[in-house]
Amino acid sequence: MVSPGYLAYHPNPKKPDVALPGGSCDSHCHVFGPAARFPFASTSTYEPVDAGCDTLLARHRFLGIDRAVIVQASCHGTNNDAMIDAIKTAGDNYRGVAVVDKDISPEELELMHEAGVRGVRFNFVKRLGSARPLDHYRQILSKIAPLGWHVIVYFDAEDLVALEPFFKSIQVPVVVDHMGRVPVEEGINSKAFELLHNLLTQSDKYWVKVSCPERLSKTGPPYSDVDDIAKALIDSVTDRVLWGTDWPHPNMKSHMPDDGQLVDRIMHIANTEELRQKILIDNPTRLYWS
Repeated sequence: MVSPGYLAYHPNPKKPDVALPGGSCDSHCHVFGPAARFPFASTSTYEPVDAGCDTLLARHRFLGIDRAVIVQASCHGTNNDAMIDAIKTAGDNYRGVAVVDKDISPEELELMHEAGVRGVRFNFVKRLGSARPLDHYRQILSKIAPLGWHVIVYFDAEDLVALEPFFKSIQVPVVVDHMGRVPVEEGINSKAFELLHNLLTQSDKYWVKVSCPERLSKTGPPYSDVDDIAKALIDSVTDRVLWGTDWPHPNMKSHMPDDGQLVDRIMHIANTEELRQKILIDNPTRLYWS
């Protein structure tokens, strides 16, 4: 049974107002199930509707997205079968990011690499209940480093001060999810934004995703109140910015975003051919296909 209050992905998104450039990459999306083939983990804090590979690929074709990075969804725990099946089905234009346990073997990681996985995700968001002791993550980092992988970190803005020493110790590229969840109502002059900006600009190992305006916005669609933060991040680290839809939008309860509007948002924020080339094409190519 689907978790109460959990919304299904938008059934009929609009066509983007401006076509994405060829080779554009959705650098953050998921697959859920289908549960009959890929059961959800008993540890999951939510049970979503099925949103499998075929549906994701159809959504990308509709939006004009040619490439993507499928990030392991927390509803599947550390069983990456659904994600790996999806990137194998989609082919070389799709890559994966896994969630793994500290005891994973080098042989298992090598098989994931051959399938197209290029990173792991660490989730520090307390309400999602998946954070582990830092030594757990250190053991994983020591195993992925020889593969040239990176790590994606997801955290709430108020936790960055405590996490920053650990992030500084990481020797592989670090990608900050969803604009570091900077509170939009506090803006670019806030302490939260200052901390994130300082982290991102102190080393070229740090990347950031200008994704999930629907989670950060206080005004709702079309999420224009998020623009200032997104633009400031792009201006700060233009060569290390990624964009993603977050389809099919886990744990959304207030509303379900229209993916066509999300494309419109990034095309409005990245309003030159040069910016679109970097954020949608060049930057993901460098991190996932080089």
